[in-house]
Amino acid sequence: MVHCAALIVVPDSVADPVGYYDANVVASLRFVRHLLRNGCRRMVFSSSAAIYAAADDLTVDEDSPLAPQSPYARTKAVCEEMFTDIAATQPLRVLSLRYFNPVGADPKMRTGLQLPRPTHALGKMIEAYEQGVPFLITGDDYPTPDGTGIRDYVHVWDLATAHVSAIDRFDAILTGDVTSTAINLGTGSGTTVRQLLDAFNRVADAPIASRTAPRRPGDVAGAWTRTDRAHRLLGWWSSFTVEDGIRDSLHWAALRPSRLPGS
Repeated sequence: MVHCAALIVVPDSVADPVGYYDANVVASLRFVRHLLRNGCRRMVFSSSAAIYAAADDLTVDEDSPLAPQSPYARTKAVCEEMFTDIAATQPLRVLSLRYFNPVGADPKMRTGLQLPRPTHALGKMIEAYEQGVPFLITGDDYPTPDGTGIRDYVHVWDLATAHVSAIDRFDAILTGDVTSTAINLGTGSGTTVRQLLDAFNRVADAPIASRTAPRRPGDVAGAWTRTDRAHRLLGWWSSFTVEDGIRDSLHWAALRPSRLPGS
C-alpha cells in the first residue's frame, strides 16, 4: 500500500493545527487499523524532509537530527514515529520516503499539480508570471549563500520512479528484524529561491521581476539531501533538472484548466 494522502501547506498548518493533526495523524492511524484488519503487510509512506534540523552546511541525511518547525512537519514526524512503533509489534512493515521539494508534472502532461493556486515558491512564480506582477521572495535573511531559502527541488517523475523502485525492492530493504526505515528522495543539490527565479527566467518566455517580503509563518532556511541511501537501497538517482521541472510546471499550468475543468 502506498500512503500519499495528507494536507501539505505549511502556513495553513500554522493557522489550523487541529485540522492538520486530524487529517494527517488521526486519519493515518485509522488507515493503518484498516490495513491491519485487511491483512496488508507492506506500506510505503510519503513523508517529508521538513522534519529535519539542517546542519551548518545545510545538508542532511537519514541520520540527521529531527526538528520539525511547523505543525505540518510535526504531523509527518509523528506519523513516522507512530508507524515505527506499530511495525515493531504488528505484522506491518513501513518504508517512509522523505520527499524534498517536488516540482514539475508528468512529462506527457497526463497529470500534474491539482491545486489551482499552490503556495510553494515555483507555484507563486507561475502565478506572478500569469498575472504580470512581481514575485515575492519571502525572507532574504536566512543563513544561505544569498540569504533566501534553499531547497532540493526534485522532479515529480523522478519521485514516481523512486516509488516504483521502493515497491520492487521493498522486501529486500525491510528484511529480518528491520521492520521500518526511511529514505530521502532528492537530487543532492541545493537551489536558493533567487537561483530558482533565475532558472525560471531562463525557461519562461517572459521574465518576471521580484521584490522581497517577510518570512511566512513556519518557513525555515531549508536543506538538501545527501543521497547515498537512495542510491544503495533503491538503485535510484534523479535524472531531471530544475529547468525541466520549471518547464513541465509551466506547460501543465497552461493546460490545467482544460484537463481539470471545474476543479
